[in-house]
Amino acid sequence: MKILGIQVLRGPNIWSVNRKKLIQMRLDLEDLEQRPTNLIEGFEERIVKFIPSLFSHRCSKGHEGGFFERVKEGTWMGHVIEHIALEIQTLAGMDTGYGRTRQTKTEGIYNVVFSYLEEKAGIYAAEASVQIAEALINNHECDLEAHIQKLRELRELERLGPSTGSIVDEAISRDIPWIRLNKSSLVQLGYGKNQVRFRATMTEKTNSIAVDIACNKDETKRLLQDSAIPVAKGVTISDPEDLEDAIKKVGFPLVFKPLDGNHGKGATINVKTEAAAKEAFEYAKNYSRKIIIERFITGYDFRILVIDHQMVAAALRVPAHVTGNGQLTVQQLIDKENEDPRRGYGHENVLTEIIVDRDTLDLLAKKEYTLDTIVPNGEIVYLKSTANLSTGGTSIDVTDLVHPQNIFISERISRIIGLDICGIDVMAQNLTQPLTENGGVILEVNAAPGFRMHLAPSEGLPRNVAAPVIDMLYPPGKSARIPIIAVTGTNGKTTTTRLIAHMVKSNGTRVGYTTSDGIYVQNTMLMKGDTTGPISSEFILRDPTVEFAVLETARGGILRAGLGFNKCDIGVVTNIQEDHLGISDIHNLDDLTRVKAVVIGAVKRDGWAVLNADNKYCIKIANDADCKIAYFSMDEKNPAIVEHCKKGGTAAIYENGYITIKKGDWKIRVDKVTHVPITFGGSVDFMIQNVLAATLAAFLCGYKIEDIRMSLETFIPSAAQTPGRMNIFKFKEFQILVDFAHNPDGFNGIKDYLKTIEATEHVGVISGTGDRRDEDIKETARIAAQMFDKIIICQEKYLRGRNQQELIDLLLSGIQEIKPDMEVTINNDGEDCLRYIIATAKSGSFITILSDTIDNAIHKVTEYLDKEFGV
Repeated sequence: MKILGIQVLRGPNIWSVNRKKLIQMRLDLEDLEQRPTNLIEGFEERIVKFIPSLFSHRCSKGHEGGFFERVKEGTWMGHVIEHIALEIQTLAGMDTGYGRTRQTKTEGIYNVVFSYLEEKAGIYAAEASVQIAEALINNHECDLEAHIQKLRELRELERLGPSTGSIVDEAISRDIPWIRLNKSSLVQLGYGKNQVRFRATMTEKTNSIAVDIACNKDETKRLLQDSAIPVAKGVTISDPEDLEDAIKKVGFPLVFKPLDGNHGKGATINVKTEAAAKEAFEYAKNYSRKIIIERFITGYDFRILVIDHQMVAAALRVPAHVTGNGQLTVQQLIDKENEDPRRGYGHENVLTEIIVDRDTLDLLAKKEYTLDTIVPNGEIVYLKSTANLSTGGTSIDVTDLVHPQNIFISERISRIIGLDICGIDVMAQNLTQPLTENGGVILEVNAAPGFRMHLAPSEGLPRNVAAPVIDMLYPPGKSARIPIIAVTGTNGKTTTTRLIAHMVKSNGTRVGYTTSDGIYVQNTMLMKGDTTGPISSEFILRDPTVEFAVLETARGGILRAGLGFNKCDIGVVTNIQEDHLGISDIHNLDDLTRVKAVVIGAVKRDGWAVLNADNKYCIKIANDADCKIAYFSMDEKNPAIVEHCKKGGTAAIYENGYITIKKGDWKIRVDKVTHVPITFGGSVDFMIQNVLAATLAAFLCGYKIEDIRMSLETFIPSAAQTPGRMNIFKFKEFQILVDFAHNPDGFNGIKDYLKTIEATEHVGVISGTGDRRDEDIKETARIAAQMFDKIIICQEKYLRGRNQQELIDLLLSGIQEIKPDMEVTINNDGEDCLRYIIATAKSGSFITILSDTIDNAIHKVTEYLDKEFGV
């Protein structure tokens, strides 16, 4: 077997609109195509023994054991690998269950698709599943546990922490989109101007001064003490010479902790001697220049969580510990405790594995114990000096037991420090009595407190503490989204996108849009290039200045990584024509329709699909759409339009020279087509189609007819507003048209327009694109032969794996089929080709440069035009 490629799909995709995180592995089974599992001796027995948990996989049988039945009956190795990839992720704590394996039209080549939770782990699962399958086929040794541990490690490196993850999960449950902004815990909720950001449990509402105060334990204590909040007696020192005075001032027993420490790092408790104090001081110095020395208060360690100045949860925290049975050593008791299924690697489970470290050894030494000491029956041995869950501690929910006065104190503390989310560490005998009565004190106030102890306590009621965070960030009435219009299709995407964006910004809304030539916000290009994929979409949705997004969405991006958004308000499909066929398993128009339909699948249920009624493949998309449908057509008598409007539907039609909105039986004329510059006086049908699509989308967005009309009349076809789309340059003696038509449908559109142009000679500059089918390249040449008197082939670029001469020969072959004696010049130097065109242009000639054959053609033609007119 051979892995031909692994793609990571991160949004709605051709396999599933709802399952956005998929791995697509292209796999060549080679000789195994002739050897299903029932023909591989001993394979069934080996896989059952090696991964017995695969028994739970129902497969197509619909019951447990179904997958093993398929293996026994005989199934292909791609299917087996899909199930292995899913199961090893599950065994590594990433329970995910969606998979599909489909043979391509090339024998032995399969697409193996399965869901993942963490991207790098998903990629590793793809590679590991092939290795495991090969070992089982050949009866070789394979270390399954090593693969699972590697997946655990990758999971912990990539996954959001439990606190951050809980907020994201709560946002998802409320249909709030999110974007991870870095490899750590910086997250954006919402899109564009309605976004909010948070990192771990600090939000953009978190006061930076409050964070500074909370991080300075000495400052925190002083502020609380000045506000009559009970705190532990203590001092802060940085010089070991001050240690003796500090001990006298505070008195044993003591607690040492670094001023800027967290997660209990550097802390030592219950220090009772000067020698131990010196050691504790030096240990804390590893974490901070200044050290807090406090009176050690006996009692229990509690954490109170306050969000938006309201107490939402409280937990009793117990340090990691073991209980002796008179038979096992400390190490054996730790090992036994770590076997608890609730304990896991990192944050995978409710509890974390207990790791032996310096703190553990110090605590044992104080009891004159070692790891080899047998602990008496019933004795509790504490292994950590702090109760943090990340070091193996446990938590017990006590939210409902907190005394009202302690709630008042906690909420008051959050305002004194100024934190929107804060964790308050309390040492007290209990929280059922006021701290002022039972001698309890506030130890610390934490910015960015962990949520895990409240989300999944080892005992007591779990608390959804992420919910009040989302309530705070998105109070009732505040939207997390901005309007999104996604535009796809074969031809006309960019012009339609630009026209819709022009309508939006003409009505006073800041628009961000992506096109095949760049990313724009309002009138500013922010990034140049073909920006029609998911990364470009996300770029716009991350921008906090954007109020409305219009996203050109091309086939390549959908196939490569899925959509860059999970939902849109309107999806537009301009048309579906023959282009890019034979690439990425897209062999015919039905395959291409399946790709374009992903955009419509992402439209909200109450959103709109804007579809071309003159294209049968667009109508096919409508039949499966789960949203409202609106059509556009060049013919008001189109049966689909007639039937649609008879049912009260909405459409845009070209009738009697007008761009018209039709609602049921009513017509609303928007503008005369001759008044719309981009239609070139109504002579370019494909431009009229683009206008219909854009007009319909704007109307469905709620824009007024008069505002749409004004936008149509002010959208001027030019190199500035529509680069590469019907750009005409008028020289003194001749004209040059630059258009990026690159497929037969696009060429036919230009041919129809050229019929309306009187010229002494029609000259065409064409080229082929290497990743298109031979027939597609020849067909563009046939059409070129029909519309030009003379052709220049400039095959300077777009070879895409082909030989330059091979493309030229295909173009010549197509031309000769139509006009065997046609004059054809070959000049593969773009600069020289343009010079030649302009130098040899006849008076009254019309020159057409197609397919972006000359690099930066618009810019270079503009330079020649400026020189001619002395600009």
